[in-house]
Amino acid sequence: MPFIKFSPLERRRISIFFVCFIFAVGAWIFIALSNSYIYQVQTIVRFVNIPDNKAFNPLQSDTLDLRVEGTGWQLLFSKLRINPQSVDVDLEKLKKQSFVDLSTQLFAINQQFQSNQKVIGIRPDTLYFDFSSRALKKIPIRVNSNIRFQNNFGISDKIEISPSFVTVSGPQNELDKLDYWYTDSLMLKNINTNISTRISLNSPLKANISIYPRAVDLKIIVDEYTEKVVEVPVKLINNNEFRNVKLLPDKVKITFLTALSNYKKIDRGNFELTADLDKWKLKGYKQLPVLISKFPEYCELVKIEPQNLDFIIQK
Repeated sequence: MPFIKFSPLERRRISIFFVCFIFAVGAWIFIALSNSYIYQVQTIVRFVNIPDNKAFNPLQSDTLDLRVEGTGWQLLFSKLRINPQSVDVDLEKLKKQSFVDLSTQLFAINQQFQSNQKVIGIRPDTLYFDFSSRALKKIPIRVNSNIRFQNNFGISDKIEISPSFVTVSGPQNELDKLDYWYTDSLMLKNINTNISTRISLNSPLKANISIYPRAVDLKIIVDEYTEKVVEVPVKLINNNEFRNVKLLPDKVKITFLTALSNYKKIDRGNFELTADLDKWKLKGYKQLPVLISKFPEYCELVKIEPQNLDFIIQK
């Protein structure tokens, strides 16, 4: 198949044509994206000026569809452009009525966005609420932590949380579902010293729930761990038929890791070990496994010797 050959002048003309074509297309796209368009985006609702004496349940989703007027560039990047990611809705009028007309808050909503963005419509345009008496409940705070320590280091005492309780307000039926409240995630690595920090509490998942305080102080005592061995007697359980059952041996050695500051405080009284005779009576075990029913906090089990015990039954 013959190839078409162009002279240097023709090749130059073709190159100029394609450059001009690409420039024209780029200019057209730039002009088109610079024009104004109306497009729809979705955003999350945040309620402000909540009535103090009322607990409310929104009767619709916590998201709004906004009709926004903006350039084609904003339409192209609308998912990245929305700033802020939520819209504040004023609930001041709920003191006198059970609904909020969002069309009356368009000006205030537009103040929350960039000056070159304009919200021209909201769907739904009215939010309805179901009211009940606002209740209070104090619940304990739990730390959501993922702490990685250096080798042979760990927590040596109970984490101090100040304050240790959070006050939650909202509808009684919602408060009845809450037993504790988590902090934000505390993620640390390569730790070998005490930790003192301030951490925020998780934000409420529902708009009709509020909490106080929003943050707490944490103090975590960190210490070096060392190995310790104690000899602990084993208690026989579920023996209602026989006068005397002898365990062989009747004591076992527990090897565990504990903080240096707790080394002298922990002895065999901090442990409770059992052997269940039902393992033989009901399941035919020839040896009884040693079970741990009590183990001190902030210690780590290494091993139990022996793990299974022989036994003699005297009828």
